[in-house]
Amino acid sequence: MTKRTLGNTGMEVSVLGFGGFHLIEIPRKESADLLNTYLDRGGNYVETAASYGDGISERKIGEGIGHRRKDFVLATKCGERTKDAYLASVDRSLKFLRTDVIDILFMHGVQTFEDADRILGPGGAMEGAVQAQKAGKIRFIGITGHGRPDVLIYSLKQHRYDVLMTGFNYLDRFNYPTTEQELLPLCRTQGTGLLAMKAVADGYLYRSAPAALRYTLSLPYVASVVAGMNTPEMLDVDFRIANSLAPMTDSEKADLYRTAPELGDYVCRLCNKCNVNGFDPQQVFLLEGLYDRQMDSGRLEETAQYALRERLRFWFAQNTKAREEYAALKVQVDPGKDYSELNRHCPYGIDIDRKLKVAHGKLSGDGYMF
Repeated sequence: MTKRTLGNTGMEVSVLGFGGFHLIEIPRKESADLLNTYLDRGGNYVETAASYGDGISERKIGEGIGHRRKDFVLATKCGERTKDAYLASVDRSLKFLRTDVIDILFMHGVQTFEDADRILGPGGAMEGAVQAQKAGKIRFIGITGHGRPDVLIYSLKQHRYDVLMTGFNYLDRFNYPTTEQELLPLCRTQGTGLLAMKAVADGYLYRSAPAALRYTLSLPYVASVVAGMNTPEMLDVDFRIANSLAPMTDSEKADLYRTAPELGDYVCRLCNKCNVNGFDPQQVFLLEGLYDRQMDSGRLEETAQYALRERLRFWFAQNTKAREEYAALKVQVDPGKDYSELNRHCPYGIDIDRKLKVAHGKLSGDGYMF
């Protein structure tokens, strides 16, 4: 399998990484079989977190491939924010993973500025990370986050992290555009290794999984896409895509944005063509993306699709922030106004009048306007 250099770490990682979260869903023997098959077929990046099943995922990795430690780059994550708790978590992870050293230890799920500052402050987790690094328990220090990347951008400007991981997919590029526009270039400039997760948007893009994985693998500077693979069939599909990777062209991306069923005639593609007469609907739609990833169109859906959407739309818990920012907008949506003149400007067939009122209902807390 193709390998790429992970930033300035000097480590070479396979373009397809093995995400350990879903190991908590399958028995030990099946976990071990999948992990060993992954390594046998050329994969070399295995990742988990201390919180996945309260150590269950780490234990399964240690039991399944601990004897092959030299064959792969090993990463785990720690959600602790103080030095002492961080160091205790590192020692537990080392024990569960059956290793003497962890290649990358991520600060897990850094979502608020307060969280970022606490990590870097006196007695914070970063002090523990530096101590563990000097003791040879970890090699590189990383950071992860979800959703809009403001806190990750802030964190990288406050402190140099070796590796960063966050979500990259063709749905959330329209909900959190600064991930590709600002965070990715910042990682490249600083030499921070970049790993992608959530290529299929937590499963939301299951109908377009091959295109979704290929899209994320085509992004510049991304070293590896970490995927959850809890069946041999999933592993086979992901390996076929990774091993036959041809970068997605701009024309192919444009076609994907136009035809992807998950985008349809509801998700705003941020083309700016409806920004007329001094009113920019995109400001509202970006906040709707922050609120619920533009997943709820207010239309009737099949039961399975509805259940998946309801499980995922508040996954990153940024809906309260979205409402606060909407309340601060100088120009809000007037639910009694007819915005249908804007519809003719949208090349994706979005009913902008309706979408604005749906978004207003979410962001104002007033409910749907129909």
